[in-house]
Amino acid sequence: IRSLLRSLDPADAYNGVNGRSLSYLSLYTKKGSIDCSPPAYIMPGCQERLLTPLQPIRDDWKPLQCLRVLTTSSWNPPPGNRKMHGDLMYVSVLTLEDRELSITCSTRGFYLNQSTAFNFNPKPAAPKIICHSLIELLKQLSPAFKKNFTALQKRRVYQHPYELIPAPFQVYTWAAPLGDHTLDCISSEETYTSVMGLDEQTAGQTRDWNEELQRSRELPRASLQERLHRERCIFKINSDFVAAAAQGAVSIMEGNVMPLNPGEQSHFQIFVWNNLFFSQAFDMSEHYKPIGGDAAAHAAAMHDLRGVQAYSTADIEGLHTLGTAVIDYHGVRVVAQTIIPGLLEKNHEQIVYGSNDNGKTVYTHPRFLELLDKSLTSLRIQRHQVLDHNNSPVELCSAVSTVGIFGNDGRPYILDLLRTFPQDLNFQFSSADNEEEVPKECQSFGYPQLHPHGLASLRPELIEAYGVGLVSWERQSVGLFWYKCMC
Repeated sequence: IRSLLRSLDPADAYNGVNGRSLSYLSLYTKKGSIDCSPPAYIMPGCQERLLTPLQPIRDDWKPLQCLRVLTTSSWNPPPGNRKMHGDLMYVSVLTLEDRELSITCSTRGFYLNQSTAFNFNPKPAAPKIICHSLIELLKQLSPAFKKNFTALQKRRVYQHPYELIPAPFQVYTWAAPLGDHTLDCISSEETYTSVMGLDEQTAGQTRDWNEELQRSRELPRASLQERLHRERCIFKINSDFVAAAAQGAVSIMEGNVMPLNPGEQSHFQIFVWNNLFFSQAFDMSEHYKPIGGDAAAHAAAMHDLRGVQAYSTADIEGLHTLGTAVIDYHGVRVVAQTIIPGLLEKNHEQIVYGSNDNGKTVYTHPRFLELLDKSLTSLRIQRHQVLDHNNSPVELCSAVSTVGIFGNDGRPYILDLLRTFPQDLNFQFSSADNEEEVPKECQSFGYPQLHPHGLASLRPELIEAYGVGLVSWERQSVGLFWYKCMC
């Protein structure tokens, strides 16, 4: 009944409650006329209403209020003797006429009892009315409820089904218009007494996110119909994954998930929740200490996500990446990743491609070279050789920090994609960092600029727009090219 009463209230959609999201189908198709022109205040050059929400605002979205309060009574649960009489629960209602009602829900139906806020009296009130439906009882007890609920039902008939179905689109509450905050006792109870943000999945029924993501990308793509089906599956699973990652990050930051390493400091703790691996963007093992420490680790999470997006867009058949999501909550950046079969048991000796020790030991593998070679054109990368600590040349098709492993499922995975795009030498970590390579013309414009970390990289949009070509992302060559462009 609460869902029926709030079905036309956009507050849940603006706040993304229970997967609800905003839909404007009936707004653009109202009265049979389709007007898809954007409002004037979002067009470039408009100087008025700059702080107006970007979502369209409908005049008829003001909800019809049927009741002031609908909540479970403080007299729940029924005492033993009342359970023997068939009492199931008690409901408290405050009508629009400011009449307080205490309703008994029993095996015989719904009826008004004589209880008050501080006096329990389960006997039926006069006149004794027993209804099979709670809606019918409220209609007889409140004329305002009967009138508004009837109008609410009629309005719902004209709403398109797409307006009522939850859609897997993320809703940003800070971009929504400011509305009145209404009293909803049921929401307050569900928020703090349901599961306290813990994993709602039953043991043995959790989803294998990695398997779902990889299988969706392995779907056939020969015909147009197969490609459409594949894209729908990828979109649906990615949407579910991002929603689960956001829920897990909130639960972790609110202290509702037990870490795998409880003895460590809070910002060094890692978690596994709903078959997802969570870590925080801090320099846990001082891996980023030479290039900025925590500031570099904070930026590395987003750079790795961009690398995953780049290889996913390249869509190389047979090459797999981790499902990755980055969530900023309570001032902390949380990284959620899918779990590769056997990854938590593997060590660095089982890496078959790349290096995870800053280039001291570099591996290569013909299978990864074959797969990554297909992405060279789209990512503007050239097959090149690097020298390990023994000065032995090793051939790679990616950054040396990119790691390749084979999971227990036999699939080749690439990890640590934070250096997929070339470094931006306009922003250097220290003033002594190759300052002699900067031409005097560039120095006159204030370059290079000091930066909190050494992971500033060129955005993929820039590389795509300027068409850098097939080059190896050597620090010196890219720096000279970029400085010439700036001059």
